[in-house]
Order: sequence, then C-alpha cells, then structure tokens
Amino acid sequence: MALTHIDNKGKANMVDVAHKTPQLRIAIAQGFIKLSEATVKLISDNQMKKGDVLTVSEIAGIQAAKRTSDLIPLCHPLQITKIKVKSSLEKTGVRVKAEVRSIGQTGVEMEALTAVQIALLNVYDMCKAVDKNMIMENIFLEEKQKIDI
Repeated sequence: MALTHIDNKGKANMVDVAHKTPQLRIAIAQGFIKLSEATVKLISDNQMKKGDVLTVSEIAGIQAAKRTSDLIPLCHPLQITKIKVKSSLEKTGVRVKAEVRSIGQTGVEMEALTAVQIALLNVYDMCKAVDKNMIMENIFLEEKQKIDI
C-alpha cells in the first residue's frame, strides 16, 4: 500500500482530493479528563474562578475544529457545515463529545479529534489552580461517515 502523504522523494505531501466526489462527511470523537472529587464539585456548583468550565470548553472545541488545518500541516482547510461540542460532568471528571460535519472531498476526523483535545485542554487550564492530578484519556474517533448527496 502506497503512503498517501509522502511524495516520490519521501517528502511530506498534501493529498490532492480534487478528483473525489463531494459527500456529506460526519465524524464523532470523544475524550475524558479525570478530575478530583473537589474539582468536580466546584464545576458542578459553578465556583471555578475562571468561570463556567463546561460552556467555555465547548466554545474552545468549536474554535479549535475551525482551526484544525492551521494546526496540522497536511490537513485540508474545509468548509465545515456543523460543529457540535458537548461537555458533560460525570462523577470522576468531564467527558467531551464532538461532532463535525462538512460537504466535501475529505473527512472531518481530525476536526472532531481536535475539538475534543482542545476542549479537554481548556478544562485543564480552567482547573489547574485547584487540581494538580488531572489526566486526559480515552480520546478516540467514535464514528465517521460518508454519505452520497
């Protein structure tokens, strides 16, 4: 199998997707950040000094998905049609789930994963003053779809 992101001289290469038919592309990713019980309570009571952790994290994830091609060198800039980021407080931390949609010639997996990572990093940033043992984990692509339009 040929490597698609390497040219004939072994150099990095952005894949040309011009020949591909536009399709509805959907990707869903998720991840988790473990927090102390005290930190979970502060978030639940909206008592973090930096503000509403869940809402700000969702906004950070949305912004990140839109900037993915600026962060990952061989990632195509895309016309994204929908970004949904949901941060939910659980007993041991925060789960973030992101869904990204686009009509185009390449997938949106990287955008969904970037949204999750940055949303989790935002939780870390907003909680670092009170929790020194946070762990981001289980970040993965849950689903991807291509639908003919």
